[in-house]
Amino acid sequence: MAGLSASTKKNETNGETIKVLIVDDIPETRENLRKLLFFESDIEVVGAATNGQEGVDMAKELQPDVVLMDINMPGMDGIKASELITRSSPYTQVIIMSVQSEADYLRRSMLAGAREFLIKPFSGNELITSVRRVYQLSAEQRERMSYTPQPGGGTGPLVAPEETANGKVISVFSPKGGVGCSTLAINLGIAMTKGAKASVVLIDASLQFGDISVLLNTHPKTTIADLAPNAEDLDNELVESVLVSDRTGMKALLAPPRPEMADLVTPDALTKIIEKLRQTYDVIIVDMYSSLQDTVISVLDVSDLIVLVTTPEIPAIKSARLFFEVTEALEYPREKIFLVLNKANPRIGIRAQDIESSIKYPVQAQFPLDEQTSLQAVNQGIPYVAGQSHTELAKSVVACAQQIYQLVTQPVTP
Repeated sequence: MAGLSASTKKNETNGETIKVLIVDDIPETRENLRKLLFFESDIEVVGAATNGQEGVDMAKELQPDVVLMDINMPGMDGIKASELITRSSPYTQVIIMSVQSEADYLRRSMLAGAREFLIKPFSGNELITSVRRVYQLSAEQRERMSYTPQPGGGTGPLVAPEETANGKVISVFSPKGGVGCSTLAINLGIAMTKGAKASVVLIDASLQFGDISVLLNTHPKTTIADLAPNAEDLDNELVESVLVSDRTGMKALLAPPRPEMADLVTPDALTKIIEKLRQTYDVIIVDMYSSLQDTVISVLDVSDLIVLVTTPEIPAIKSARLFFEVTEALEYPREKIFLVLNKANPRIGIRAQDIESSIKYPVQAQFPLDEQTSLQAVNQGIPYVAGQSHTELAKSVVACAQQIYQLVTQPVTP
């Protein structure tokens, strides 16, 4: 093992070695982890601690890039040790290891600063992938320690120029679930990307049970949960490393992979992420879940436009009417709301005019009911604006996207 030095173990992407510290009270586990990592040319195990306190002390001394932390140890447990390590060594990333998979363990670990949670037993591939992933996510944090020449000839911390937040935030929301918000948000984003040549990022803010990844047929390694712990200190490189790209050019920031991880994304963290994205993207579309909890209201507050979705059904219309009452209490201007009718079907008997009479607000766009097109898009993972652009449903959404884009980028003063 001593034959491989740090100088020969180079990171595959940037020529650096990933220094790993193992913290586990079981000798066999420590040795097995060493063996799993030994043959990776870009990873070096720099130490092994037998308990939480020793792990904290060794992390201060060795400054590892990644700590593999067991959760159940005598004395100081892995959660407390992780909290102390992330507080004293902000550039060290912690991966928690545990035989318990309960939601409470995961939540407490993430709140303590851990970046990933591996359930024992895990494979060598899972371990190595996790180590490399959390290392890449922290790369920009380490680069902030770099220095650059200053105008006076000296050196100082590298400071990025201040950027102006010009991007427009569009929330797609309905107080009634099942009306098609996620599908509409995706297709509006793609239509703006293709038609307006705008840079668009779609945020899946349905944090517990988001569907954007499924609808885009993508399997992300990173999600919004990877940004939330760093919401106070985001930089463009870190944000871009977490976004996924759709084949059309639209970017997406996906929901956490497990429902219990939604607690990691606080309202404050979500709004800070949105404000950061405003600096580099023309349009930020946020797919909201059907609730008026703090997270949702915080996003609606910062939105330039709220696309309110309803369908020709009495419960959905009633919920839309109640939402308008809420927006009055929140003192939103009425022009901030853009009411659309999804799944419009003249055979049902409830027309747009009937909805307008009930809600006292104009329906500004309609999308026809087309179950075949919608179902095919979902099952293939290809949004209908991209894969079935000839359909009336796709054409109506494209026209709406043009209308909305012009509304937010070239607002008309009353």
